Amino acid sequence: MNSKIDRRSGQRVVTTLPVRVRDAGADGPDANARTRDVSTNGIFFYTGSALQEGSDIELILILPPELTSGERCWVCCHARVLRVEQGSGQEFGAAAEIRRIDILPELPA
Repeated sequence: MNSKIDRRSGQRVVTTLPVRVRDAGADGPDANARTRDVSTNGIFFYTGSALQEGSDIELILILPPELTSGERCWVCCHARVLRVEQGSGQEFGAAAEIRRIDILPELPA
């Protein structure tokens, strides 16, 4: 019997999107990442930077139409890291709870 409890409350969209990750409590450089899946209240992504469980982060990405009103849009997600997993090689997987989403203005081309 599997004792894991799935705590997701939003629809999960399996998608690979580029993400910029910033530690909200530090002035360090942004890290590149890519998503495995995204929902309105959570995200799982892969990155080369080791993150600490419980740390606050900011994620910049384009949300897919499945999670918006049918249009892709740039967002800044304020999130807390819930779990970090060692991936293959120098890569880490991280699950984060999204606490707030700010829609970013569209820049003219």
